[in-house]
Amino acid sequence: MKKVVSLGLAAVMAASLTACGGADAPATDAATTAAGGETTAAEAQDGAEQSEAAPSAEGGSIKIGVIGPLTGDAAAYGLAVQHGAEIAAEEINAAGGINGATIELNAQDDEADPEKSVNAYNTLKDWGMQMLVGTTTSGACIAVAAETANDNMFQITPSGSAVECVQNPNAFRVCFSDPDQGTASAKYIGENKMATKVAIIYDSSSVYSDGIRETFVSEAAGQGIEIVASEAFTADNKTDFSVQLDKAKEAGAELVFLPIYYQEASIILKQAADKEFAPIFFGVDGMDGILSVENFDTSLAEGVMLLTPFAADADDAKDFTSKYVEAYGETPNQFAADAYDAVYAVAEAAKQAGVTPDMDYSSICDAMVPAMTQISIDGLTGTGTTWNEAGEPNKDPKAVKIVGGKYEMQ
Repeated sequence: MKKVVSLGLAAVMAASLTACGGADAPATDAATTAAGGETTAAEAQDGAEQSEAAPSAEGGSIKIGVIGPLTGDAAAYGLAVQHGAEIAAEEINAAGGINGATIELNAQDDEADPEKSVNAYNTLKDWGMQMLVGTTTSGACIAVAAETANDNMFQITPSGSAVECVQNPNAFRVCFSDPDQGTASAKYIGENKMATKVAIIYDSSSVYSDGIRETFVSEAAGQGIEIVASEAFTADNKTDFSVQLDKAKEAGAELVFLPIYYQEASIILKQAADKEFAPIFFGVDGMDGILSVENFDTSLAEGVMLLTPFAADADDAKDFTSKYVEAYGETPNQFAADAYDAVYAVAEAAKQAGVTPDMDYSSICDAMVPAMTQISIDGLTGTGTTWNEAGEPNKDPKAVKIVGGKYEMQ
């Protein structure tokens, strides 16, 4: 039976952003791919990396699988998910684990590829996985979700944002769905009276980007926002945005909405500066990472706003950020925070459900599904986060503004 995802007003405000889990994620440089963590590109290409988060306890261990791109163009996302999950598991184990049992993690590489993600899932099943935190990207997550539904394996994706990722009763997510992000972005701009004339530059070849654009347009009319230009590009043509920027400028756009990934956004900001076009630029979670683009002048991002669930410099994230930097040598992103919250949600629900290591994964799933709707966690990506029966999280939106090369929560 498919779940029905509500897009009512309350859900929109609670689900205003998503963790950009598209399979068409942007590239990352080799240094980022191999940086810091226990899994280097070479290690991940050779196969799985298993990471026990703490010494084994007398109560045994509960095996949790993690799937994401640990190599390839989207490795910055998958490695962050792995590392965020590891920190959460270490903390939980140090505090006594789950009903006396420790968490044992095993991270598998899928390169953001659906077929490889299913192979990773099967590898984890052979290992003895009892619950899944994954997958990281939406395309891969949809493919694996069909397998977990068939097996009755509990699944929580940190960042799979496509609606289909949680269409089955056994699946939940930490991030928000793509459609809700467009609606909430328009609401944020309208309610904060940021602009009345708005242009959109989006990737028409991306389900993620086009889906957000569509719901943004639908909500804009009710927010007193006039869409003065809506200009598309495709994955095959994403280096020259002169035409799109000229049309936005000529139309008198006060704000340019960018439901796109950070690589393309960095190029747009540079070309806009060259044209002396300086509207407000407002992005979504796919823009998270723009300050780390190689050779990008971060001063060009000054004043840029985006909806994102996490800022490493926020007061409530300092402890996590400190641990992450110490362990992996880099600043955590929202994917790391999503995974951290996912593991804590699993632990809280498992405690509620009385999960023990001797239970098979199907029995665990039967116990976890109702327990997920009964818990509340204060996580990095939201305070008092709860889940509904559709697998969707309920939490307040967060927006940041880039000031002095750092995120400032608004």
